[in-house]
Amino acid sequence: MCVVMVVSMTESTADMLALGEIVERPADERTIAAGLRADTLGSAISPLFNGFMCSAFAQNIGLVAMTRIRSRYVVATGGGFLVLMGLCPMAASLIAVVPRPVLGGAGVVLFGSVAASGIQTLVRAGLDKDNNVLIVAVSLAVGIIPITAPEFYHAFPETARIVLDSGISTGCVAAVLLNLVFNHLGRNRDAQDVTHPMEAGEEIANVTPA
Repeated sequence: MCVVMVVSMTESTADMLALGEIVERPADERTIAAGLRADTLGSAISPLFNGFMCSAFAQNIGLVAMTRIRSRYVVATGGGFLVLMGLCPMAASLIAVVPRPVLGGAGVVLFGSVAASGIQTLVRAGLDKDNNVLIVAVSLAVGIIPITAPEFYHAFPETARIVLDSGISTGCVAAVLLNLVFNHLGRNRDAQDVTHPMEAGEEIANVTPA
């Protein structure tokens, strides 16, 4: 469950960053922390109503990019309609009236907008550094494995396959671990090992022969 929550929070963080780019209000650490607290609070309350854990949907980010509607009141009104449809099956049946081609066309635009926002976020992530390029490449490859080869992890224990059989979870875990190794642990180690040339010259000048 801890791994699932890490994956969910990573997805929510990416969605908040992408939404901040779309509405031209970049999400800072305080905004992301508040959003993650809201997600975890909803996940804690959801089981009391026989529901699943809360997770941010990237489709909503694409909807904002497509409609350019940024009002929180519109979002609250949409949430009210969702509650109404959940409590009233007759209201929910209205969704079935929408033709499938219409939903499919809207889905193409929504997911395309999400992909474009993700690419924009990656461009600002410092891909000019080899370490970041390696993180993105390996994370994408690890995330695609369960999709292209579903039986790739068949020899692993059943408990491990709960995480490994999902491309989202494996890619997320790989990205987090590689980022820690290359951009945090590795960076601190390199900072300690690298000596400034001027400091090295001063140390040589201060050495006196015995």
